[in-house]
Amino acid sequence: MTRKKICQKFFSFCRVAVLCLIFVFPVFAQQKIAVLIPDKSLQSQTLTPKLKIFLTQNFKTLDDSLSEAAFSSVTYENPFNLSLREAKNVGAAIGCDYFLLLKAQSLRRYSFEKKEFYESFAAVFVISSRSGRLVFWKLVSFEAENSSEAEKKLLNSASDLSAEISQKLKTDAKEESNGKSADNFESLPDENSPEAKDFRPPLPYKRIRPEYTKIANLYSVEATVDIEIDVDETGKVARAEIVRWAGFGLDESVTETVRKMNWRPAERNGKTLPVRVLLRYNFKKIAPDEK
Repeated sequence: MTRKKICQKFFSFCRVAVLCLIFVFPVFAQQKIAVLIPDKSLQSQTLTPKLKIFLTQNFKTLDDSLSEAAFSSVTYENPFNLSLREAKNVGAAIGCDYFLLLKAQSLRRYSFEKKEFYESFAAVFVISSRSGRLVFWKLVSFEAENSSEAEKKLLNSASDLSAEISQKLKTDAKEESNGKSADNFESLPDENSPEAKDFRPPLPYKRIRPEYTKIANLYSVEATVDIEIDVDETGKVARAEIVRWAGFGLDESVTETVRKMNWRPAERNGKTLPVRVLLRYNFKKIAPDEK
């Protein structure tokens, strides 16, 4: 082979390699993410810049002030307890692929073993703008004898936390594409509609109350979890999807509980049929004098 042909083959290979780099690597890097701190605490404002430094290595992070302005333009009751519709509206207003909600605080704690100590924690919610789903939730917490030392440990966790977020979002698109709902389940008819005539809704044979998780109790979380379920013609729960998320293990608690229930299927004119049902569960910390 002549030197000219060798050079031609080499440059041809280089062009292919460059094209591969262009079409493979930037796809993830071009994902836009907004970081929001609705609670405006000092700890949240301190942690956010450090977290963004590492997120910028994998994402295009958006301007904080513009993102906050767009976020405040959307109507919602609790920024850390959004429905899928509310979350999609937030994502559309900001113009991002994902948005991250951060809540960080330092607390004085007491225990039998340590008596008095300090905890610095951050609750991180990462939401897909396309689906409104909570695709990543984590609570990181550090303890120390004083608040400054606890906060220092929290700030030092930014790199690992960012890496975990990035890894999760790399696989999120595939998970979303597999999460399609069935089309043969009709919603419950309105009570006074013609469809409600001779219709009997599905009912659980025994209602089970989802657990208010220990971690939710520790951080005094008040939230509502909505779950949409498909009950087939045999009374089996064919699909369960959280449509208002809360984090702190509450979404998983609701899903696990609902899937344990046995249902009497819906009926119309004496014939069983598959139906889609929306269930709502409200959680709050119960004071000792309320038990």
